[in-house]
Amino acid sequence: MKRANYACGSMDHSVNRRRFLGTSAMAGAACSLSSLATGVAAREVTKNDYRVVVFNMHGGLSQLESWDPKPGAKTGGPFRAIPTSVPGIHISELMPKTAQQMHHLCLLRGVNTSEDDHGKGAYMMLTGRRQTPSAEYPQIGSVAAKMLHDEQSGLPGHIIVTPGGGGGRGNEAAYLGPKYSSIHLGGDKPPQNSVKPDAITAEAEARRHEFRRRINEQFLTQRRSAVTDAYTHSYEQALRLMERREIFDVSKEPQAAQDRYGNSELGRQCLVARRLLENGVSFVQVTHSNYDTHNDNFNFHIEQVGEFDEAFATFVDDLAQRGMLEKTLVVVLSEFGRTPNINLYYGRDHWSKAWSVVMAGGKTIRGAAFGKTNDDGTEVVDGQVDHGDIFHTILRSVGVDSSQSLIVDGRELPIADPAAEPIWKVLV
Repeated sequence: MKRANYACGSMDHSVNRRRFLGTSAMAGAACSLSSLATGVAAREVTKNDYRVVVFNMHGGLSQLESWDPKPGAKTGGPFRAIPTSVPGIHISELMPKTAQQMHHLCLLRGVNTSEDDHGKGAYMMLTGRRQTPSAEYPQIGSVAAKMLHDEQSGLPGHIIVTPGGGGGRGNEAAYLGPKYSSIHLGGDKPPQNSVKPDAITAEAEARRHEFRRRINEQFLTQRRSAVTDAYTHSYEQALRLMERREIFDVSKEPQAAQDRYGNSELGRQCLVARRLLENGVSFVQVTHSNYDTHNDNFNFHIEQVGEFDEAFATFVDDLAQRGMLEKTLVVVLSEFGRTPNINLYYGRDHWSKAWSVVMAGGKTIRGAAFGKTNDDGTEVVDGQVDHGDIFHTILRSVGVDSSQSLIVDGRELPIADPAAEPIWKVLV
C-alpha cells in the first residue's frame, strides 16, 4: 500500500513519521539532567500491577470512519453505522469485529484539542500539555514507567513497537531522566544485537561485564549524574533483555493464537504487546500509521481500518479472556481527527475541534459513549474534554493519583497539568 502520497507535506509530519519509524536512537541520553526525579507523594505509593497500552493511530484517524460515524449527513461519507454489543451505541461498519467488543470499550466522542499541527498535536496527546519553549514534559509512557514499573522484572518499563524500530532509545522522558525513555522494537522482532556471538564463551562474557562494572563503580564515585546512571542501567538492562529475548518471539505462541491475530504486521505487533504485558512491562505503545488522508480518505480507511479492526478486537478480547483487562488500560488515540468536510481530492484534512479517543479496561467504565458531536460532526455539543483531561484520566485509570508532584532539582513539578482534571464520569 502507498502510505505517503495522500499525506500533508509539513516538516512536523515528516519528522514525527521518522521518529515513529524508530530512528530516534539515543537522543535521550543527551538530556542535561543533574538529578533524577523523586516523587513527593510517590514515596507513599507502592508500585501496582496496572499496565497501559496505547495504540497511536499516527497521522490522524478519521473519527467519522471509526468511532463517531454520521451516515446520511453531508459530511458523513459513504459508510454506514452498525450496532455494537451495547444497545444504542453504533460505530463505523469498517469495524465489525471491534463492534462486538464494545461492551469492553469507553468512547470519548467530545475531544477538542484545538491544535491542527501534527507535531504539536502529538506532543499534547502524549504529554497532556501544550508545547512550550520554556519547558519539556515527559510522555505518558515515561510517566507510566516511572510510576508503575517494577525494575525487578528484568524488562524495560517503556516499549514502543513500531515498524522499523531496531532497539534504539527514544527521548520522551524529559525531566524524569533517560532511564525512563522508550526502547523501540521493530514489529514482532526481538531487539537487534541481542544474541551473544558464538565466538565469545559464557565465561569470557561474564568476565567482560565484571570488569565493566568495576570501572563504572570507580567512575561513578566521582562523576555520578542522571546520564551516567542511565548508561549503566542501559548495559544491565541489555543483559536482561538478552536473557529474555524469547518474550519478543511470537513464534513461541500456539499457531491458533497467531492465526487469531491475523496475518498482518499490526496483528503480530499486538501479539508481542500482549506477551510484553504478561511479562511485566508497564507501558507498550503500538504504532499504526499513516492516517494523514488528505487524498483518497475512504479507500484508505477501508483497508487500514480493516487491518486495525481485526488486530485490535482480538487484542481486547484476548486480554479480557485472560483476566488481564481489569489491570490493563488500552487507549486508542491520534494527534487529532479529520475534517467533516470532504475536500476535492476525496480526502479529509486536519480537525482537532471534534474527534474521538477510546479507552478500555483499567478503572474506566465499560460499554459507554461519553460526549457528543452535532449532526455534522463539526463541533462538540456535550461532554467536551481535551488532552490534559485525557492524560489525567489515563493515570487515574491505572491507580496513579494524577495530582501528585515530583521534585526535580528542588522544584515541585506536577505529573499532569494542574489546570486539567480527570474525566470523573468515565472512571469507576
